[in-house]
Amino acid sequence: MTEIPASSSKEESEKKIVYSETFEPLDLESENKVLQDELNKLEQENRVAYSGLKQAQDETALLKDMFTKASGELESLKKPSLLVGEVGTIFPKNKAIVKLPNGNKFYSHVSVEIKGLKPGDTVLVDQKSLNVVEKIEVCDELDVEKFVIVNKPTESWKEIGGLTKEIQEVKEVIELPLKKPELFKKIGIKPPKGILLYGPPGTGKTLLAKAVANSTQATFIEVVGSELVQKFIGEGAKLVKEMFNLAKAKAPSIVFIDEIDAIASVRMENGTSGEREVNRTFMQLLAELDGFNNLDNVKIIGATNRIDILDQAIIRPGRLDRLIEVGLPDEKGRLEILKVHSKEMNLQKVKLKDLSEAMTNFSGAEIRAACTEAGYFAIRKNRDHVTHDDFLKAIEKVRFEEEEDLQKGFYG
Repeated sequence: MTEIPASSSKEESEKKIVYSETFEPLDLESENKVLQDELNKLEQENRVAYSGLKQAQDETALLKDMFTKASGELESLKKPSLLVGEVGTIFPKNKAIVKLPNGNKFYSHVSVEIKGLKPGDTVLVDQKSLNVVEKIEVCDELDVEKFVIVNKPTESWKEIGGLTKEIQEVKEVIELPLKKPELFKKIGIKPPKGILLYGPPGTGKTLLAKAVANSTQATFIEVVGSELVQKFIGEGAKLVKEMFNLAKAKAPSIVFIDEIDAIASVRMENGTSGEREVNRTFMQLLAELDGFNNLDNVKIIGATNRIDILDQAIIRPGRLDRLIEVGLPDEKGRLEILKVHSKEMNLQKVKLKDLSEAMTNFSGAEIRAACTEAGYFAIRKNRDHVTHDDFLKAIEKVRFEEEEDLQKGFYG
């Protein structure tokens, strides 16, 4: 048996010995934490990227929609406009005669998509082929509605003071025929077609017209005479005609023509072209008044400060039958007007009767102005009430301004 050397055995045993201190132990928990953090970061980046992608998709869809709309509008602007025409005679096989605004008539083809076409309908016509491509509904609003005020007044008889006699006459001529037309039929008389209110400025002519319109629940059509005078020949007469057609359509109604002397003054034999056009408008007004039925639900009220220059044709019986003078109020009337305008004012130690005596020759508008000025005098003194002295100062101020205007030649 061979003997192994001792030195050789010792070397082999040294090679087989491994010391654990030469390797660091694996920390699995730390490694897992690091990996989890990395995963969370990636997931967060993924969410941010997805949100950005979603936002980009929404913006893209919005831009596409805007592009589509812009393209559609551009295409529409590129299309040629269509002519507006009126259908005349209709023939078989979708044919019709179409009249254009310039007066020309065409035998045109009608689109098969148009149903229920009748003579008088408004249609759209192609410029090149002059064929009817569409039927449209045209608004029947009258041009006169641009000039007149059409409303339901809120003024009542209680707001008018000092015009007892005038109110009674207006009620008889305007209110009674509208409320009780059968009375006139039974008696066998024809009520007046209209009235003329005349007198100085500020005496309540417009207020009377609004109050009677309110009491009858009628449509109030207000127009100033000068607005009926137009530049081109025939335009003023057309406005008058449309105004009366509008009144009939909105009946019961009251047509109030303020400053009627602007078109109804005395006609001259020789005048300028402008004066001749005013005369044409006036003659159209006379024709409309003559054409009214007596018991129609339309009444006419004219107002003027200058009855002396009116043409006799407008105030003869059968047109504006009843002439009602609305003059300056007397002392009793001034007191009634003063009570109306001061009923909502905070008064202290004010003697209205003494004030009405001090307001000699004041119109209703001037009395109202005096009440307003009295309020301003109280405001300047930082008071919440109006005194008798405030009214006296206001009366002097209004009278001084009136005299100053008369000296300058302002007669209203």
